[in-house]
Amino acid sequence: MPSRRRSASGYRGVRQRPNGGFYAEIRSGDLRLSLGTYDTTHEAARAFDAAAWRLGRPRLQMNFPDVHTLQQALDLAPPPRLNSAQDRAEHTALQRRLLVAQEDERVMAE
Repeated sequence: MPSRRRSASGYRGVRQRPNGGFYAEIRSGDLRLSLGTYDTTHEAARAFDAAAWRLGRPRLQMNFPDVHTLQQALDLAPPPRLNSAQDRAEHTALQRRLLVAQEDERVMAE
């Protein structure tokens, strides 16, 4: 498999989200595996490398060449972010406020 060009984040498999978070994903054949959203590019790249180790990728296709074993990659990878019911409720409330603000702007423009 030819090596992929690194993204604007500087790391393989990491993209910046509009909200400022960093999204990590890895491809396995035709399948795209989401690894989650992280606060920093470094955390997202570590998550990518742990997944790459699990998939048996060569070290040349990883972000950090200083990792030599799967266990070391797993130890360095950040824990997955868990979304609680409270997180989802806060997100829903923010989305509602955004919709109301957009509707207000539309009405004011008319």
